[in-house]
Amino acid sequence: MKTSLAFALTMLFVIFSFASGTAQDDVTIVAPTSEAAEGLDLHVVSELFKDAENLEEFEKSLNDPDTGVNNLDLDGDGNVDFIRVVEEVADDNHLIILQAALGKDEFQDVCTIEVEKSGEEQYNMQVHGNEVIYGADYYVTPTVVHIHTWPLIGWMYRPYYRPYRSAFYFGVYPRWWHPYHHVTVGVYRTRTVRFTRRTTFAVTRTSRVRTVNRVTYKPRSSVLVKKKTTVTRTGKGGTKVRRTTMVKRKSTTVKKGRTKTTVKKGSKKTTVKKGRKKTTVKKGGKKTTVKKRGKKNKLFLYFA
Repeated sequence: MKTSLAFALTMLFVIFSFASGTAQDDVTIVAPTSEAAEGLDLHVVSELFKDAENLEEFEKSLNDPDTGVNNLDLDGDGNVDFIRVVEEVADDNHLIILQAALGKDEFQDVCTIEVEKSGEEQYNMQVHGNEVIYGADYYVTPTVVHIHTWPLIGWMYRPYYRPYRSAFYFGVYPRWWHPYHHVTVGVYRTRTVRFTRRTTFAVTRTSRVRTVNRVTYKPRSSVLVKKKTTVTRTGKGGTKVRRTTMVKRKSTTVKKGRTKTTVKKGSKKTTVKKGRKKTTVKKGGKKTTVKKRGKKNKLFLYFA
């Protein structure tokens, strides 16, 4: 009896393990976690876009200090960055760019809202997160099929439409806006729960708008971005891959009167002194040396 019971339990364990392994192989979970992405939930952006009457109203609702739905602080100065809205249009394709103004002529694209007309009262729309902030292939799309009833769709596709371009940039802001402090993730989620608990939109890894590449668009990136973006991918076999991106201003240090550059790759060595050159190259046992007197200024180069 004990032998039969042990055998039955063993078989159940084997079946359960096989089923778990099969399910793990079939499911791929992509979970982006980002300091920057925590500051602007693209579900909130999508909901604001759906409810806005026009892009000017959308820009205002996005940056309204009273609601605080924008908590994006890319340059890490403690204040929320103003996000301006710029639109590009080609035929029936609209590309709406959300840019954070970080400095004079310094803009970081946060995301794009892409809309295309595919037929009579047929439209496709998606919010595409910028890879620097949200990781690769991060899209938020509507779960409903018909979006032609949204106020903004009718506004953008009216006759003689002129693309919207924000009049604001770094240092020039609307009267209703003022700088406000960045808050913790917990506080931000409390502010935005009335948007995120809705089921109007869902995250996907596949683009739904096919003709957006017809719009001329050159992404803007800023070296002032200091927030980290980490993307964790869990795939077959439970393998995890983590990628962290941190963009910041490059710095170069130069000591007056002394310049030294070293590149290592292989075993060859070349030394150059300003005014007194000495070059040594070793390959196949040969050695060549050239000397010239003068001031010292060393430069070391190593080649393969």
